[in-house]
Amino acid sequence: MTRLGQPSARKQATTEDDPATDGDLEHTPEDEAGSQDNTGDVAGDGAGDRGRADDASTDEAGARDRTGDASTDQADARDRTGDAPTDQAGGRDDEMAGDPAGRLRGPRRVATWVTTGLACLVVLFALIAPNDLNRFSLSAFLRIPVEGLVGVVLLLVLRASARRVVAVLAGVALGLLTVLKLLDMGFLKFVARPFDVVLDWVLLGPAWEFVRDAYGLGGAIGAVVLLVAVAAAMLILMPLSVLSLTRIAVRHRSTTMRTVAVLAVIVLVDILAGRPITPKVPLAKLAYARAQQVRAGLHDQEAFAAEAAVDAFRDTPGEKLLTGLRRKDVVLAFVESYGRDAVEDPEIAPPVRAVLDAEDRRLRAAGFASRSAFLTSPTFGGSSWQAQSTFLSGLWINNQPRYRNLVSSDRLTLPSAFRRANWRTVAVAPGIRRAWPEALFFGYERTYASWDLQYRGPRFSWALMPDQFTLAGFERLEHARKDRGPLMATIPLVSSHTPWTPIPKFLPWKDLGDGSVFTPIAAAGPSPKVWRSTAQLRADYGRSIEYSLSSLLSYIETYGDDDLVVVFLGDHQPNPTVTGPRAKWDVPITIVAHDQAVLDQISGWGWHDGLTPGPQAPVWRMDQFRDRFLTAFGSQPRPVPSPNSTTGR
Repeated sequence: MTRLGQPSARKQATTEDDPATDGDLEHTPEDEAGSQDNTGDVAGDGAGDRGRADDASTDEAGARDRTGDASTDQADARDRTGDAPTDQAGGRDDEMAGDPAGRLRGPRRVATWVTTGLACLVVLFALIAPNDLNRFSLSAFLRIPVEGLVGVVLLLVLRASARRVVAVLAGVALGLLTVLKLLDMGFLKFVARPFDVVLDWVLLGPAWEFVRDAYGLGGAIGAVVLLVAVAAAMLILMPLSVLSLTRIAVRHRSTTMRTVAVLAVIVLVDILAGRPITPKVPLAKLAYARAQQVRAGLHDQEAFAAEAAVDAFRDTPGEKLLTGLRRKDVVLAFVESYGRDAVEDPEIAPPVRAVLDAEDRRLRAAGFASRSAFLTSPTFGGSSWQAQSTFLSGLWINNQPRYRNLVSSDRLTLPSAFRRANWRTVAVAPGIRRAWPEALFFGYERTYASWDLQYRGPRFSWALMPDQFTLAGFERLEHARKDRGPLMATIPLVSSHTPWTPIPKFLPWKDLGDGSVFTPIAAAGPSPKVWRSTAQLRADYGRSIEYSLSSLLSYIETYGDDDLVVVFLGDHQPNPTVTGPRAKWDVPITIVAHDQAVLDQISGWGWHDGLTPGPQAPVWRMDQFRDRFLTAFGSQPRPVPSPNSTTGR
């Protein structure tokens, strides 16, 4: 009978290629100490042997399976089969004697099983879990990962020294891919696309600012701490889990190989039967897609440079630009998150369409007419500045490096075209909270940032001021001036920016004052909440769109005249929590004018009459609007000389 403190004879017989521990993370330091310690752990000390009394039959089976191995393995097997009855007896003696090791055997075994189970769950999650929360279901996890089967076989055939290195590297790789999966889940949840490992890191800064402005500094810090903790846990726990499971697989080599063979047959049969049991997006395919994404991201700058080199209006002189809008005041208004779902979703659209229909009747009575269609935005759920720069520049801006390259170029934008044609160009931007040097690129003579509008009322979550006050500020500072020429203004309206609570109320224009009249409205409204039901979120979004549209259309009715032309559109759809996972990336666009001659110039576009585009209304890419708008209103592109042309011929 093996006694406490007496080392087993197997300690001298176990080989380096068959390290055996109890598979517990508690034994990781012993395994890393060297192959001699690992072989000593095959039998363990006397207390460990007694702790495995109930596993004796398993050890005997494992020993018989390894009888064809090296002589040291045979000795190890004989020791195991010989010691089993002794271990059982010793375990009983210790239990009867009240030995402390005997009393601890139960909790240690529970801890071992729990630790091993958690390791299995962590690795299986990395191998099987979809990268899209919308695909999470019980069936999504009832899958057999082929990569896991291949990895097990590879680890079993390697020598002990190489096996540990490969296990750690595989764990680190799984950890990194799991972090990317988690990032994908967040991006798909909020911006309807996966995370780009090359182009999206620069968005972390704007994300921090949004969370801080919408939910406070504490919420932003909490979000960062959570993200860092999850990423660190994946990169630490995944290698430890793979190492732990590798030791168990090696100790039960024959059982593991039989299990892998059975699972491989099941996978093959299911594939041949047309009902594969592998994950719908295998990890290997996801890793390959990441590699392709990196390759495309690294070449995106070259592709963008080629696109930006083509500009038919770059050298058009001012007297030949926008001749069809001479003496008109033109406003380009972006309504935050005003997407196609706002006018088509069966739950959200009815109240929004009611606002549009009522305002359409009032505007018609005041002599205005309108045409509407759709544009496909380059962004979804966020990155408004990229969508706006796409609309203004005629280039597809769907990532931050493209935006930075754009604003450092000499691209002709719509504001700079108006300025070249002798319009006064201004930006009224209530969302700007710091210096904005990009204003010079876009071609604005004057930019009114949030502090220039002299608002003294309360904040409405992310929005520093209600849209109605922004429009009133534009009227007071620019449109109502008598000593000016034709005016062109870009006005982003932000009251419909997420989190869509609290929402301002529309007030009589004469009562706005310095904005302090909104104080009781903000105080009475609900504060921003990180977690709301989907139904509540969708309802809040719809109400915010109703408010923004009511403010803009009432402004046109109240302050518009024969010279006013307003183009208003959404920048992008709201996030997929509102739209669902398969929504289109389209946004409504409308042109409103009092002078019918303005709308006659776009009669060939086929846009629908009124403020609401129908389901069959034309859909253009947003980057196509600039050239079509310039062309429709009399701008003449200057021919680009052919590379083969000769001067003087």
